[in-house]
Amino acid sequence: MESRIIKPALGLYVALFVLFLYGPFVVLTIISFQQGPDGGPQFPIVEWSTYWYRQVFGLTPPSRIAPLPFGEALIRSLVLALMTMVVSTVLGVMSAQAFRRSFKGSAFVFYLIVLGMMVPGVLTGLGTSLLANNIIGIERHWYTTAFATHVAYTFPFAFLVMLAILNRFDASVEEAAWSLGVDPWTTFRKVTFPLIFPGVLSAMLFAFTLSLDEFPRTLFASGRDQTLPLAIYGTFSVEIHPNIFAFGVLTTLFSFALLSVYGILMGLSVRRAKKMAMQEDIA
Repeated sequence: MESRIIKPALGLYVALFVLFLYGPFVVLTIISFQQGPDGGPQFPIVEWSTYWYRQVFGLTPPSRIAPLPFGEALIRSLVLALMTMVVSTVLGVMSAQAFRRSFKGSAFVFYLIVLGMMVPGVLTGLGTSLLANNIIGIERHWYTTAFATHVAYTFPFAFLVMLAILNRFDASVEEAAWSLGVDPWTTFRKVTFPLIFPGVLSAMLFAFTLSLDEFPRTLFASGRDQTLPLAIYGTFSVEIHPNIFAFGVLTTLFSFALLSVYGILMGLSVRRAKKMAMQEDIA
């Protein structure tokens, strides 16, 4: 009797959660197929068309609706996210490695690291802006001050992911390599890193997606050059057309493609780890 009530209730809860999560994206996708150039962001659709997708790629005749000025902003965001991903992941791996052994002041250093993800982004961005302008005396750019705020924000996520991975790591495999005379760097490169590679991939994905979507810190710290979230916000503040929804659908598909690559690499890494474990068992 109890399972006949609980299971449907849980099923309904999951269905409502999925609807809440993906409902807005489904609506935006439908509106992105509105007719153009006269069709607006109204629902239901007046006439189905791929006009706004062709307009995003500059394949439509000139009209009163100007193309989205997202080209340079998109490149800046991708480069910034890649830079942040590399630096945050390296810092995360190194700092998590350091926390495998207890040291004096480790609790203070831990909370100092995770502080970057807890401080409100507006305060971090505003503080960075004031520091750059009034104290250091440097000009704000997306590749300097904004990059520093992105690293400060994403580094704690990479650190926590790697800390969870290394806490479950079997140190006996490293000790076996050291007992055979292998130096620490070679042991890390040949033994440790392949085993923690799935965690490194997760840290990279966290850092890249968080940086690509970051808004409040970038708003104050990027200077006059806009990244993609700032450019989208600027477009919304003037006038809304379905081309922004078409662009949103394309960027979401890019994110899904990124997740697919992540899944493939993760699967290959897990398969390689199982193969290594089987070879060790045979030996």
